[in-house]
Amino acid sequence: MARSRLHELSELGQSVWIDSLSRQWFQDGTLERLIADDAVVGVTSNPTIFQKALSEGSAYDEQLREVARDEDDPKEVFLRLAVRDIREACDMLRPVWDGGDGQDGWVSLEVDPALAYDTKATIEEALRLHEWVERPNLFVKIPATEAGLPAIEEMIARGRSTNVTLIFSLERYGQVVEAYIRGVERLVDGGGDPARIASVASFFVSRVDTEGDKRLEAIGGEALELRGKLAIANAKLAYQQYEEVFASERWGRLAAAGAARQRCLWASTSTKNPEYRDVLYVEGLIGPETVNTMPLETIRAFQDHGRVAQTLDQGLDDARALLDELARVGVDYDDVTETLEREGVEKFAESFEQLLDGVRQKRGELAPA
Repeated sequence: MARSRLHELSELGQSVWIDSLSRQWFQDGTLERLIADDAVVGVTSNPTIFQKALSEGSAYDEQLREVARDEDDPKEVFLRLAVRDIREACDMLRPVWDGGDGQDGWVSLEVDPALAYDTKATIEEALRLHEWVERPNLFVKIPATEAGLPAIEEMIARGRSTNVTLIFSLERYGQVVEAYIRGVERLVDGGGDPARIASVASFFVSRVDTEGDKRLEAIGGEALELRGKLAIANAKLAYQQYEEVFASERWGRLAAAGAARQRCLWASTSTKNPEYRDVLYVEGLIGPETVNTMPLETIRAFQDHGRVAQTLDQGLDDARALLDELARVGVDYDDVTETLEREGVEKFAESFEQLLDGVRQKRGELAPA
């Protein structure tokens, strides 16, 4: 096998995951090829991804007919379909997980986005998904809302691996890391083994530029020169926080007990603005102990023309100066990130409802057969 650009990226310490999953990929060998040819060592999913997978083709029809015989609730029908895919992906990536001390080989399944503001319900559903899938390399995704933070801590304290999703702001990222560390401390103090769990903090990237650019364009003039810069600057400053926190004496005690750092994961890394380079959010965020979860089209683009070089620790002074410049021209960073978090939850909740509508429709179409 030829040494590809993504294999070179992996050699710099960044793990390549893919942010899609479809049953068709098991049937036609797509996921197997991604692992072999494109250095993919993890899979993330969300309601939008499953909505797309279920709406295309007939890969789910046979199981849907079977499940629909004894289950009416569309959410439960969906979960039975999804759990089968997640288990199969976990099993396919299990050798990666076993061979790398649990750093990679993870597959993520998200809690119902409608629970994003309900701590107790999030904990209950996250536990249920872990028990249902019953694979050691499962990440359950919990959104980084205020209500999600105590759920994240509780799941880690219970020894359940967690993908923290929908992080946009540096302040929220700091709270996510604190929730993780508190959870690990509780686990260790309770006699648990922290080496058996892991976590990633999923920092959303391209959406930050989408929202920031919209505001800069409304201001016009010199503000236009700042477009397309906030997302990467934001992620770089988060990575700096990561390095500082996990080099602390507090973390050292937990590391000595076998705990793994909560790596930064760059999500939403496809380029939304066609004027920007299509691998912008990969090339600009390459660095060790990180993950980039890419859409299939971004994987293909990077393999074709991506540039591999460590960039994540470059230009930190410029990144900090950019936040000051944005404030000077009238862009409120806190409002940008709060808007993105709120809209992110809303969009995933809408996708989940559309997914359930799709399950109802598909079930109706298959019923006569």
